Amino acid sequence: MDVKVEKSSERSRYEVFADGVLAGFAEYERQGDELAFTHTEIKEEFGGQGLASKLIRAALDDARTQGVGVLPYCPFVCGFVKKHADYVDLVPEGRRAEFEL
Repeated sequence: MDVKVEKSSERSRYEVFADGVLAGFAEYERQGDELAFTHTEIKEEFGGQGLASKLIRAALDDARTQGVGVLPYCPFVCGFVKKHADYVDLVPEGRRAEFEL
């Protein structure tokens, strides 16, 4: 399966495609120099294939490249950051307790 993640700035979300088909997305709100991730969704027929993790990893890597902070309000994004400590630094230090990081 060919997996690609693209940023859709006009929709304020990152989208994951599997073999060219939209499989899911992670919505965010731009808040100054931070991206507040609010919702992640993978279509049922694409569930259980690790696409949500690939999507969030790509989105967080892009945030790092942009030099912006991340606010993981979405439970999936927050859980991903907790499991992958190398992304905790993206959450502003003064906000980490809010997300139990």
